[in-house]
Amino acid sequence: MKQINKAVILIVDDKQANLFALEHLLAGKDRVILQATDGKSALQIALNKNINLIILDVQMPDMDGFEVAQILQSNKKTKEIPIIFATAERTEHKFMMKGFDEGAIDYLFKPLDPEVVKAKVDVHLKMQPREKN
Repeated sequence: MKQINKAVILIVDDKQANLFALEHLLAGKDRVILQATDGKSALQIALNKNINLIILDVQMPDMDGFEVAQILQSNKKTKEIPIIFATAERTEHKFMMKGFDEGAIDYLFKPLDPEVVKAKVDVHLKMQPREKN
């Protein structure tokens, strides 16, 4: 029997409603969804699991998404994990560029458009090779 390698997606957001909505939107038999409500928890998960994609809220208390991305990019084990930033603000060009400098491969703007979220996640997962979990 062929083993299916499931894509592991880490969703990081300080608001439970956003975590719930994204998990519901992205769940599938070929995916494992992990959640973190703050930057510190997200870093711990990323260091201990084989993550294929991170959806990272920009605005969080204590440690914002840019700081989390910077730490992920500086670590040998996590620097290759693709990051999609999710933000509630239509950010200025300079902030978007900062996100890309910190390792973001894409942006999602809240309120999230379900079709756009699904399409972007699907494309990025197809581009990401998966290791056996």
